[in-house]
Amino acid sequence: MSKIDFKGRVAIVTGAGAGLGRDYAIALAKRGAKVVVNDLGGSLDGIGSSDTTANKVVEEIKALNGEAIPNYDSVATVEGGKNIVKAAIDAFGKVDIVINNAGILRDATFHNMEPESWDAVIAVHLRGTYCVSKPAFVHMREQGYGRIVMTSSGAGLFGNFGQTNYNTAKTALLGFVNTLKLEGAKYNIKANVIVPSAMTRMTEGILPPEIAKSFLVKYVTPATLYLCSEQCRDSGAYINAFAGHYSRSAIVSGPGTLFSEIPSLEQISEKWDEIMSLDNATYYNDIGNMVMSSLKPTE
Repeated sequence: MSKIDFKGRVAIVTGAGAGLGRDYAIALAKRGAKVVVNDLGGSLDGIGSSDTTANKVVEEIKALNGEAIPNYDSVATVEGGKNIVKAAIDAFGKVDIVINNAGILRDATFHNMEPESWDAVIAVHLRGTYCVSKPAFVHMREQGYGRIVMTSSGAGLFGNFGQTNYNTAKTALLGFVNTLKLEGAKYNIKANVIVPSAMTRMTEGILPPEIAKSFLVKYVTPATLYLCSEQCRDSGAYINAFAGHYSRSAIVSGPGTLFSEIPSLEQISEKWDEIMSLDNATYYNDIGNMVMSSLKPTE
């Protein structure tokens, strides 16, 4: 088994001041990457800022003889995203890897969800991924190489009570990567989604203590770093990683049924079990393949 390293690679990790982001940044540096440690240094709900968290991680990396610089820009603005990418290029000459990890929480049930809480969470998780990935993607196209990792959540894929803002942002990232995998293919840019579950300040208190001790951050890092590697040839994948478990989730379509003419409501009702069935479901790489395959009469 050949060793995977990141020598000569430049990585940006957002939200790298603690938790998953910190572990990613240190692990990348240990394997030779030069790292931009981005963290606004705010509270869990996105209030305030501080340079302490990013600086501390950079100091940890340098103590390991790694190379890193701090960055304190907010991912939620176009200017902030440009500055993060510019910091990498100014310091290290390029950008090869982006891990979009920054996030905040403002949980509430939907009937109590205020516009400010909705907008703030969407801004960091969804708009923030756009703001950083866009200038990085342009640079990666020019150099003919790149790896972009987006951070979703099982709460977004499968649902979780009281998190409509967070879950909406996390699920939207699946649509984001579905397009980047196609637009980046010609330029050797791979875009994938990590779907982690780990004990961090964002999940503290959610899992019972006897279960939480198994959900270590370090279980997520190997899968995330593999998605950042040159060895990873997949693009558009959603990879679950938690407590030693790794698997792929995917949006698939069942075979359904095909009518030769516009059906009545009663005909839809009659065929509803077939329409709902996921037996022999299929994964499609793009919408064109899905539509054309679904219009073929079943044998």
